[in-house]
Amino acid sequence: MAYRTITDRLRFPEGPIALEDGSALVVEIAGKALTHIASNGDLKVITSLDGGPNGAAVGPENCVVIANSGGWSYTRETNGWVRPTHQAEEPGWVERVDLDSGRVTRLYSESAGIPLQSPNDIVFDRAGNFYMTDHGKRTSNSLGLGAVHFGRPDGSRLEPILTGLVTPNGIGLSADERTLYVAETITRRLLAFDLSAPGKPQPLPWPAPGGGRLLAAFDGCSALDSLAIDAEGHICVASFNNCGIWRVSPDGAARTFTPIDDFYATNIAFSGATALVTLSSTGRLIALDWPCAGQPLAFQGILN
Repeated sequence: MAYRTITDRLRFPEGPIALEDGSALVVEIAGKALTHIASNGDLKVITSLDGGPNGAAVGPENCVVIANSGGWSYTRETNGWVRPTHQAEEPGWVERVDLDSGRVTRLYSESAGIPLQSPNDIVFDRAGNFYMTDHGKRTSNSLGLGAVHFGRPDGSRLEPILTGLVTPNGIGLSADERTLYVAETITRRLLAFDLSAPGKPQPLPWPAPGGGRLLAAFDGCSALDSLAIDAEGHICVASFNNCGIWRVSPDGAARTFTPIDDFYATNIAFSGATALVTLSSTGRLIALDWPCAGQPLAFQGILN
């Protein structure tokens, strides 16, 4: 599929956020920054950050809440493309950036008294609560199980609501906010959880994987990353190694794949019927036409 490169000067970008004026925000994991990208590709760092800012979402009061993994180390391949190889041993955290002032506030380093491992992706509901994946820490001989947490952007509450997940990554909400979608990276599974109320998932009994409904399981090298929902309710999941975007119907019965030339398609956001995709190995943000508009987000950010 044809696409337009907006910029190729980012340092392992993630967490794209489309703004109403046609510009965008991204976090740069290797660049340790929240960065504004004008529609002509000009870059401006909103604020520098520590660790590895990984996922980002606009919340109430014109803030961006960031899931910070704690950081990664990287390898540059012979073709010049970059890939992450090792997670930092230090635990990650959740932080808030005020878009009006640029002030950064660290909100959470633990959830219900348990240290966070590697916060990854985040989505807000219309009441101003957020759902966040903790990917877990991986080493050469161990794997920490991941979780989904539910919290408030004022630092007053964060608690685990789903545990025992295997590398949870992308997260999204259906338009009626009654279904929570979670993509697991190394299992290549897309799971759905029914919500009885905000922050109240209804896990299914064994043998449901992780307590979720299995919407899709992918063969081969489609390691799943972050996701967004389009206006037709399709779950649009970024995939690396087998690089591109999977588009999965709400019932899981149909799927299509858009391949893209990179190692790492890491995330997708929508500006109308244009999909903004972060291609992290080559430091690009690209724009491509989508079959429909994106599902409206709970909050819109404004830069002065």
